[in-house]
Amino acid sequence: MKNLKFILVLIFGFLSSSCNLDEDPIFLDRTLYDNPESATAALDGIYQKLTTYDSMERRYWVINGFSGCFITTRQGNRINSPFNSSLMSLKPNQDQASEAYWRGMYAAIAQTNAAIENITVVENPITNDELLFSDIVGQAYFIRAWAYFDLTRLFKDIPLWTELPDQNNLNRAKSTTKEIYAQVISDAKMAASLINGTKGIGYPKQYAANMLLAKLYMTLATNADLREGSLTEADYWQMAYTEAEKVYGQYSLVADYSSIFTDSNENNSESIFELQMSQDATNSQMGRNFTPNNYKVAQSFGWFKIHADVFETHRGTYPNDPRIDATYLYDYTNANTGNQILAYPAITTRLNVRTSHPFLFKFAEKDTTHSNQYNSQNIVVYRYADLLLMLAEISNELQNGQQLGYVTEVLNRVGMTPQVGFLGSQEEFRDAIMNEYRFELIGEGEDAHNNRRRGFNYLLNNTILTHNNNTNPGFKPFVDLLLSTDPTGTMTLPIPQSEINTNELIN
Repeated sequence: MKNLKFILVLIFGFLSSSCNLDEDPIFLDRTLYDNPESATAALDGIYQKLTTYDSMERRYWVINGFSGCFITTRQGNRINSPFNSSLMSLKPNQDQASEAYWRGMYAAIAQTNAAIENITVVENPITNDELLFSDIVGQAYFIRAWAYFDLTRLFKDIPLWTELPDQNNLNRAKSTTKEIYAQVISDAKMAASLINGTKGIGYPKQYAANMLLAKLYMTLATNADLREGSLTEADYWQMAYTEAEKVYGQYSLVADYSSIFTDSNENNSESIFELQMSQDATNSQMGRNFTPNNYKVAQSFGWFKIHADVFETHRGTYPNDPRIDATYLYDYTNANTGNQILAYPAITTRLNVRTSHPFLFKFAEKDTTHSNQYNSQNIVVYRYADLLLMLAEISNELQNGQQLGYVTEVLNRVGMTPQVGFLGSQEEFRDAIMNEYRFELIGEGEDAHNNRRRGFNYLLNNTILTHNNNTNPGFKPFVDLLLSTDPTGTMTLPIPQSEINTNELIN
């Protein structure tokens, strides 16, 4: 899939300046969806849209920046730079990055709507073409579910488009988060029933939809105002367990943790949902934006640095964890000059922002001789280790006795044994598993949600105050961000101004 020529990308683009999707569908030739080749091109166009700079690279910037775990040297090597003063400090404003991310995700949603509306599926597919059409539409449902789940977790109430616009339907008012979640559940269930694996390697299987459902049910378990009818917290934990168990055993952990974040071990046994990136076809700048400056020969910025106290929590919990070297970078050779470049903890004095925090290394281009700003490292969105940690958390809430086994599977891969918190009470296990998500998955797109999933007080006590009040390495106001404690801004991103300006049903 990596080198596919997305021949129908322009036809299915529906690019617009806002989510009102004001591209007039009268120009769409619906017969383009009638044969396997063009229907496949439509699906590849959806995935191509997800790999654009706006849809995915802006997404990682926004969703990681809003997690409370990162600081940036973008727009200046100073604590009060524009992004450090807003998004990174959990005081978000209507910035260009979140606006572009919004626009890119809604463009992908528009393409899923076109595929769902125009590709015909039969109830019991038998022929190769029938199976192919079913798989394609199932994946369109999955991407729409995933995109809305992603957007509503950040922006809360948002416009919900499930059909193509027309001359009399160019704007959409906001739907509530509860309504969005109901649609996500419906779409994910449709995806799980339709995806059959016909598309093969590089495309998600139905289990990705089951994993999405499990994540959503976990969210509803801890947010009473979003639940449906008489369903209780325990009901949703059980529903999450049922969906996650469908995925269990369908994948396996790769032996080498660090190999997950390279372009030489893509679409491996651990990958559940992986976006196929191509230096030539998608012009991914992940390797430029998130590779530390001068780590490789070509231009790179290293925009993400992980808070020093987050690093210390990881190192203090698992001092010899091989995940540390695969996740953080703080000591390397300048690829252009040969000089040594050091950051915390290789430098412990912490005198300026640039050297006071380690880089996030996962998205970096690993080839130091790489001479292009674009790169080809795939983006793994869902992987099996996350699923195992989810099952551990769910099992702890259900108290079914299985929680330690799932954690042990993840830790065995890196030669670690469960930390003491996993051996204590239900509450101690809960706090330990929330930290374990960070140790295993930090920077991979779930931190902002995991940190908020249990509500503002949990975010305040386990992310914000843990950071603001840390004594190791010690909070320093000139190199450490003071995270906001204001609940009105820390939980939600503002709707982009461009959407407000162009959508007359939003004010």
